[in-house]
Order: sequence, then structure tokens, then C-alpha cells
Amino acid sequence: MPAALGTTTPLVPYGQGRVRGLGPAELGVHGDQMDRLVALGLPTVPGITIPVPSARDLTDPAVARQVVDLMEELVGRQVGGGDHPMLLRLLASAPMAASGLPPQVPGIGLTPKNATSLADLIGRQGDLFDIWASVLRLVAEDALDVSPDALEDALDGVTTEAGRVEALLAVCATKGTGPVPEDPADQLALSATALLHRWSSPRGCRARRSQNLPDDLGLALHVQAVHIGPWQRSGIGTASSRDPDTGAPIPTGTFHRGVRRSALPTDASGEPLSALPGGIDLLKHTLATLEHHLRDVAEVTFELRDGKLSLLSATALGRPTPRAGLRLAVDLANAGTIDRKAALRTVRPQVVQELLHAQLRLTGDENLLVKGLAASPGAARGLVVLSPQRALELAAGGVPTVLFSSETTPGDVPALLAAVAVVTTSGGLASHAAVVARGSGTPAVCGASELRIDTISGTVRAGGHTVREGDIVTVDGRSGTVYVGEVDIRPAEPPAELDTLLAWADDERVLRVRTNADTVRETEVALRLGAEGIGLCRTEHQFMGDRLPVVRRYLLAQDDAAQREALDALTDAQCEDFQGLLRAVGNRPVTVRLLDAPLHEFLPHDGVYEDEAQRTRALEMREVNPMLGLRGVRLALLNDDLYPAQAEALFNAWVMVSQEGITPQLEVMIPLVSLPEELVIAIDQVRKAADKVAEQTGVRVPYLIGSMVETPRAALLADQLAMHVDFLSFGTNDLTQMTYGFSRDDVESRLLAGYVERGLLAVSPFVEFDLEGVGALVAIAVQRARSVKPTIKLGVCGEHGGDATSIQRLAPLGLDYVSCSPQRVPIARLAAAHTVIEELL
Repeated sequence: MPAALGTTTPLVPYGQGRVRGLGPAELGVHGDQMDRLVALGLPTVPGITIPVPSARDLTDPAVARQVVDLMEELVGRQVGGGDHPMLLRLLASAPMAASGLPPQVPGIGLTPKNATSLADLIGRQGDLFDIWASVLRLVAEDALDVSPDALEDALDGVTTEAGRVEALLAVCATKGTGPVPEDPADQLALSATALLHRWSSPRGCRARRSQNLPDDLGLALHVQAVHIGPWQRSGIGTASSRDPDTGAPIPTGTFHRGVRRSALPTDASGEPLSALPGGIDLLKHTLATLEHHLRDVAEVTFELRDGKLSLLSATALGRPTPRAGLRLAVDLANAGTIDRKAALRTVRPQVVQELLHAQLRLTGDENLLVKGLAASPGAARGLVVLSPQRALELAAGGVPTVLFSSETTPGDVPALLAAVAVVTTSGGLASHAAVVARGSGTPAVCGASELRIDTISGTVRAGGHTVREGDIVTVDGRSGTVYVGEVDIRPAEPPAELDTLLAWADDERVLRVRTNADTVRETEVALRLGAEGIGLCRTEHQFMGDRLPVVRRYLLAQDDAAQREALDALTDAQCEDFQGLLRAVGNRPVTVRLLDAPLHEFLPHDGVYEDEAQRTRALEMREVNPMLGLRGVRLALLNDDLYPAQAEALFNAWVMVSQEGITPQLEVMIPLVSLPEELVIAIDQVRKAADKVAEQTGVRVPYLIGSMVETPRAALLADQLAMHVDFLSFGTNDLTQMTYGFSRDDVESRLLAGYVERGLLAVSPFVEFDLEGVGALVAIAVQRARSVKPTIKLGVCGEHGGDATSIQRLAPLGLDYVSCSPQRVPIARLAAAHTVIEELL
């Protein structure tokens, strides 16, 4: 290895390590980093590295003299004197990232003879003497063997920086192994002794062991030049290459004028970078260069000496804010630094969710009311209301409200849509409140079982707090937390680069992405977010709100005439709803699921009936386990005019919109099938409705027929079902529920949280798709269905279709599409692309 100035100890100026074949093992992390910065042509502080194997040589004054002479030759300045004086800084780095390193030693070269003149040049004597005192204390304690007690006694009662320096010089001379030398080479050798002593101390050993680093891990030592200049044009600062709030390529950080100790202040002091003497253009160029080199948001420490910028360190930020990370990925791809696939890999789907929803700006001083299940992302604040009626009343006047309820029912939908957030004490991620909230983009927290809602006193209690109806609370649906009072909210402002990235994702992915939408508004939102059609329209959701009494009259009718009258009213209303939905979806595919809600969702929950006969009929229809009761195709077979009426309304709506030049690709889906015979009967009902519409209108409506796969039996008999249909759609919410035997409305908060805490489950299977159990059923179903009909269309319409981890697990099973709530469509688009590009790695 070449040596400098005749010494046998290798001295490696910054920028020459790679030329000599050296890396971090010899140069240390810092030396290797500075080498790379010099290679990029960036302005760096002049420095010399003494490699790890030779670091102890620097404790020899003769070697230290060689370092000082070499530094003066490289910089063209004299240490401690001359017309353009400089000082030295000594620091250490390990061959790998490590914490607990010895502190930096600034101010090497200060003496009683030059301190005053240097302080005059800087213009701040106190700052310079503060640095000098820090150096003297380190050297006294770790190189000259001055005891801590002697140091404390010497400094007792000293209040000025100059007084501290004088006291430390004196105690070193009288209590140490020798006085502090004035020669900068001798000072450097003592400083090296101090750093290496600190590294080998019991404290240093403990630090290495806590990081599982070798006990004998060596250090590289680095000597840097510190130019001296007027404090107004000098200082030290930190900067990152991106504004964390907007993601714009604008240097962001702080600058501290003057000369300082080794570490930057940890408080909020300092000036903005816009106050840098000479401006930020050079810093902006430097950071832009680093971004392209690091392929990440760059973070630097720099110093300014007499207006000249020099980098002290530069690293990749590692975990940039969502906006910064997204905009950087797109910028790097547009510049050709990385390709589009690499840009897509850089941005995780979870980042997209954060960009699409409002987020809380937490300070740590918030008062937590309760924590429940994160049922629907986003953040909102409003007045506490304890009844749907009150939510509607206040919302009509423009007052934001947060609806608290034990659970919600179809009759509460208008209030759910009117409130800015919803909190329930029961129910899980697939509960009524959660599904409606996700569909409408409303923040929701469900299963907050610690809440005690008292509608009589108008209070909500939890966590030692009591809030009253009319008080303000803040809801964070992403984390499942509710806070007392107002918390600052950052509105959702996704950058334009998100659309660019998602367009690239669309070019890569194979899996199609549809949406679960029941209304025109949901459909429009989903299409705007990139949905390729509707994968699930839940027709029962169109019966909620104002139309709920009509469907109740149908279900609770005492005779055929009353039932027919109610069904006609529902058919007319549904035909109107279908027209709006079909116009919104345009010529895209739309899968319409015929009625599948559990019966209890339509029966009165408040004990209010139209008459005694209706009350009697409702009590007769009550079920012990409604999720496994009279729902889906079972209800249709017992009420054989229900599905034909729905299908007829749908086909008539298609005929009407087709006259406007709109021809949606209709897909009619039969729910909750367990027996192939059930499916055959329901298909025949739909076919007859199509025949009737064709006879009445002269238009034969084109449509596909399909079956949901929600029961384990349907999955196992998928080949038999496939023989009768054009497509199968896996309802993974119900399929998960029935495979595990979990009641999704009951176990989420009561059981699954405990299972996760005890390690029985990594996460709720209603959040992330269960590949081992439910996935095995889906795999069997896919294989068997395609064995009899290779071209059959297969999709997922459960909320797993909008979860990135679930999509990673579902994609290899051979599905054609996933469908999810509108706000999760962008997540699904990016996650589907990841399944392709990560497979190529």
C-alpha cells in the first residue's frame, strides 16, 4: 500500500481509497463514504483517513506530524496560524454501521497563543472557547489520565468559556501525565489516544456487545480540515433533498452559524436553509446528484466556511415520507436513472393508502379515548352523536359529526353517509359499518369494546375519559384510534406523480382490478381511481335507507297480494337505481349480485312495526345464526319471485341505457350457493326474466351468469358449478368465516386480537388472506373449475382484493381479477403490478 511523505503508515486522502483498492473494511464507513462523494465530484471537506489496521499509529507524534504536514500541503493553509488559518477535526468510524462511537474532536491546533486572534477572525470568542474546552476535557480524561474528580473540582464555579479553558489547561498540567501541548501534531496524537481509549473502555465494549459487534472491532481515524472564517459566513447544517411534506426536490433542513462542537444542536434552533450565505443553489445541485447516485432521498451534513460549502457526510434517508418517496421514484425513472419497474418496486402499496386519505399530525400530547379495529382509513373530527337521527339533523346544517353506535343496520346508511366518521363498539372488519364506511371513504373504527355508550345520559366513556354528545372527538381510521378533542389533520393531497406511477403499474400487471360499488357515487369514485369495472354490486345495499320499509313489507307480507305490491315497488326502485349505476359504469363489466344480505339486517331493530301482524311475522323470522340462515339463493328459492324481479329490473335498465349508446357488460351472480341444484334453479329464474324482457322490448340483453363461492362446499364442488356458469367469484369474507368457523361480527375484537397477541395468528384472517386454509380451498376450486371449463373467468370480490399482502397470495392461484372498495383500487393496482415485477427478480 502506498504511503505518504515517507512514513510507513498509510495515509489516505479522501478520494484516493478506491484507487488503492480499499473499501469500508479498511477506510471505515465514513472514509468509504467520503471517497464516493469525491468520486462524484461533490464538494467535500478535505480529509485524510488512517485505515483500521494502522489507526493506533496516529498516537505516535511522528506519524501525527506527517498527517499535519500532508493536510497543510493538500489544503494550502497552516494549522493554527498564518494568513488563512485552519484547525483540525478528528473523528472515527467502524468498518460497518455502529453506534456508540467515540465523539468527534474539533479544534485541534488551538493554543493560548492563537486563540484570541482566531476568535477575532471568527467574531465569536465564546463559540471558539466552548469548542476548545470540549477538546481539553476529552484529552484530559482519556489521554492525560486526569481523574473525573479533579476535573469537577477544577471547573467548580467557573461560568465562562474562557475560564473553563484556563482551568482545564491548568488541571492537565498539574494533575495529568503532562501539560496539553501546543504543537498541533502532538495535540492530534493525544486526541487519537483519547478516542481509542474511549473505544476500548468498558462503555465502548458494552456498546459493541449490545449491537452484536466483535469485541475487537477496530476503527479507522479521519482527520479533517476546518477552515476558519467570519461566523456570519460560516457554520454547520443538515439538509435532505426533498421537502417531507410535499415531496418536492427542495433542500430542507437547518443551518447553525459560527463554529460548533462535534454534534449539531438537538433542539429546534437554527436558521432555514434559505438563509445560507450565498444561497442554496450549490446545495441543491449537490443533493440532486446524490439522489441519482443513492437512488434514495439524500441526507447530508455540511459545513460552510467563509462561504464555501463542504460535505461532512451523506447518506440515504432510508424511510422517506410517502410523498417524497413517490415523487423521487417517478423523477428518477423519468430521468433514466432507474427503469419503471424499479420505480414501482420502490413504492409499496401501503404508501398509496397514506396518500389517498387524510392523516393525523400527532404531537404525542393527544388524549386517547379508545382503540379499536382500523376498519376504514382516513382521519376526521366532529361532534359526538349517539343516534342516526341526530347525525342527519346536524349534517343537514353542515355540522361534521362522528356517529357512535353499538352496531349499525341498513336503516342507518343515510346517517353513515352523512357522518364524517363512525365508531362502533361491536363488529369486525367485515361488519356492516365497516363495509359501508370503506365504500364511501368514511373513516371508521369498529369493535371498540371498551366504549360504554349511554344514550340516556348522552355520554361515552372509555380509558378514564367521558365525552358528551356534542363534544369534539378525532377519529383515525388507519390506526383504529379515537382521541378526545381536536387533533390537527393533514388533508389528502395525492401528488400528480401518483397517477403516473399507477399508469406504469397498469402496464405491468396481469391481474385486473374492479371495484365493489353499489351506487353512482361509489362507481364514479372508483373509476376515477382506475377501476376497470364493477366486480360486485350488492343489490341489497340499494334497499337500505329510505327503501328499507318497502323491503320489510315484502319480507313480512301476510299474503300474496301484499307481497306482490311490495315487490313491484322494489322492482321499480331498483330499475331506477340500476339505470344510474349502468350509466356510471359505461361499457365496462359490471357484476350484479342478487340479494344476499342476512335476513336480520332487514328486520326492525328498534321494535317499531307497522302493525301487530308485521310484528308477529318478524318474530317468526328471527334467526339464531342469521349469517348461516335464510339468505342468498336460499331466500330466493323460498320466495321464487324475488330473483326474477331483480333480474327483470336489471335487464330493463340495460335496455333503457343501451338506447343512449351505453352497453355495459352485464354479469349476473347468484350468491351463497352450496348445492349445484340451487344454482341451476336460480339460473333458470334469471333466464326466464331475460326471456320476458326480450319479449316485451324486442331486445335480447347479453349477459354472463355466475356463482359466488362463499361456502367451503362450493369451493370443493367448483367443477360442478362451473359446468353451469360463465364465471365464479370468491367471496373471501364469508369463505374465511365459514372455513375458520369464526363469526366475523363477533370474534374480531373479542377473540382475534387475543390470538394475535398470543402468537396464534400473525394477523386477522379477515385482514390478510389465509393462504394455508382458505387459500387451499381457492386453489382446489380454481383447479377443478378450469378442469371442466379452461376459459372460465375467476375473481375475488371480498375485501382481501384491496389488501396488498392478500393480492400477493391470491395472484399465483390463477385468478383473473380482484375487486375491492373504491378507495382501495389504487392499492390493488400497484400490488397487482408488484406480483409481476417481483416474480421476475
